[in-house]
Amino acid sequence: MNSTVWLVDSYEEALAKNIVIVCLGFIINFINGMLVVTFFSNTMFSRDSRYILYIHLVINDMLMIFVSVTLYVLSYASPLVNVSWCCILVILGKVTFNITPLNLAGMAIERFIAICKPLHHSQICTPQRTHIFVCLLWVLGAIPFLVDIIILLLTQPISFFRSFVPCYPIYVFPSKAHQDNITASQVIYMSLVWIILIYTYCRVLFTARKAVSKGSANKAQSTILLHGVQLLLCMLSYITPLMYIIITPFFPQHRTKITFCVYLFTNILPRLLSPLIYGIRDQTFMKQMKEYFTCKVIIVKIVPSK
Repeated sequence: MNSTVWLVDSYEEALAKNIVIVCLGFIINFINGMLVVTFFSNTMFSRDSRYILYIHLVINDMLMIFVSVTLYVLSYASPLVNVSWCCILVILGKVTFNITPLNLAGMAIERFIAICKPLHHSQICTPQRTHIFVCLLWVLGAIPFLVDIIILLLTQPISFFRSFVPCYPIYVFPSKAHQDNITASQVIYMSLVWIILIYTYCRVLFTARKAVSKGSANKAQSTILLHGVQLLLCMLSYITPLMYIIITPFFPQHRTKITFCVYLFTNILPRLLSPLIYGIRDQTFMKQMKEYFTCKVIIVKIVPSK
């Protein structure tokens, strides 16, 4: 987001934007929260690596939405934030953003093993190994920002951490070394994820053509393809500055509105895809979700009448 938005927005416009962002963030996290509750309502899901990876993606998206909305509101409510606190928020937001494509790659690998190596799936994709893999995702997602912290400690005085700045990555990590580090890590991670998605999709495609029963293979193939679609939407965040540069000259008087719309469509709305792509498409998960929440609604209605 543009660091001067809070200076040029009228009070009414700023209030409307914050209400929209907060409400959308609440709605998305409420839907994702229902999915998390459904997951923990049945131990069957916690024994399946596919569901473990799925619910980790949902929880990760919830964290990212919370941090993103918090940073957005802070840009209006408190334009200058302590560097230490801002650093924590920015790093958490960036780490969760990095984890999303890595998690998608992990889900694609799990589907690849289930379809192409079915006899080994139960031995390879155990819950314990899946939990270890989730921890590895957090380590991989955090590495670039641990490097950023080290660069910051080497290039900035301690007093910098007590100062107040606009809470944006460019102010917290201002040096060229930081920009090079982030660019390199994004290129490496995204290239790795695309290679994994393309490889697993092609292998599942070939397996589906050879299989006598093509149902599960075709479903895995379409799921991996949807991983690619979601990854493309995640990558929209990388071209946000380019979109802003291209669109703004045509409507210079609506600069802040363009910034808001670009942020909305590249950072907030794509987070709706996780429940829509995976939760709703999975009949077992949806059945459990309907049964669990229908039961809760009935109990809530009966109890007050006693």
